[in-house]
Amino acid sequence: QVQLVESGGGLVQAGGSLRLSCAASGRTFIRYDMGWFRQAPGKEREFVAAMSWTGGKSYYADSVKGRFTISRDNAKNTGNLHMNSLKPEDTAVYYCAASRIGDYFHPSAYKYWGQGTQVTVSS
Repeated sequence: QVQLVESGGGLVQAGGSLRLSCAASGRTFIRYDMGWFRQAPGKEREFVAAMSWTGGKSYYADSVKGRFTISRDNAKNTGNLHMNSLKPEDTAVYYCAASRIGDYFHPSAYKYWGQGTQVTVSS
């Protein structure tokens, strides 16, 4: 069992930045790929970014590429999503998730999820 807790969400103006954090506890996080997903009201949960458990591979949705950066510190059992140049369309609840399947992009591949943190970007 892996417990994930996100933090760092909030209200920010367009063009601003936020850093989301994901703290893992329980089973060691180190063997799990980490993903970030988001869900806006009335929309399906969508892939944002993911990183392999070694940290050697990272992937981004086209909509955030060049603006968001995913990172992790396995020694501290934490992960981060640095978000720059935020846009109103980035407004959503952001979720951290852990997977051992090797499919980075689909929510169904992730076994453990955090409770989510709200990010609101005002225009």
